[in-house]
Amino acid sequence: MIGASTNRPGAPPLPGTDADLWRRGDRAAFAALFDRHAEAVWNHAYRLTASWSLAEDLTSATFLAAWRRRAEVTLVRDSALPWLYAVAGNLARTEFRRAGRFRRALQRASDPEVVPDHAESVIASVDDDRALRRVLDVVARLPRAEREAVELCLLGELSTAEAAEVLGVAEVSVRSRISRARARLRAAEEGR
Repeated sequence: MIGASTNRPGAPPLPGTDADLWRRGDRAAFAALFDRHAEAVWNHAYRLTASWSLAEDLTSATFLAAWRRRAEVTLVRDSALPWLYAVAGNLARTEFRRAGRFRRALQRASDPEVVPDHAESVIASVDDDRALRRVLDVVARLPRAEREAVELCLLGELSTAEAAEVLGVAEVSVRSRISRARARLRAAEEGR
């Protein structure tokens, strides 16, 4: 699993900030970035999706995008994590849209004699996953600005300053968005 430690045996960690490694752009530097941040990106993807396997896929896709775009992206801070979180969030939203279209297509073409997959009923029975999905559903319905702030700060564990930089707004705006989003989340939970 990607969420586990990815240190390569016998390979000492490369020194330098993420920005230094990013500028180097070679395989060893990128492997060091992966080792530093794969677990955090996986955790972020899991919090966004409530799915271990989808979190793995999103983590892989996030680092693939980073590898492909390493020459055209310049990190504005010493940490690559805010950018990686933003990429993972975008990929998760794309996946949710794709899955929604797929579900709707299946519903239109469903055969009443088809027996539902047992794996789906097992997954749905896990209380923690259901609770997380409920929260994620509410988060998905938040206005875009609030949703992005929640994904970066509350789900992604970035500071409000880091989120403000990623979003290109003032830190006070991020705090305000998070406050409004928390109020909406509380209201949704109380109304259920």
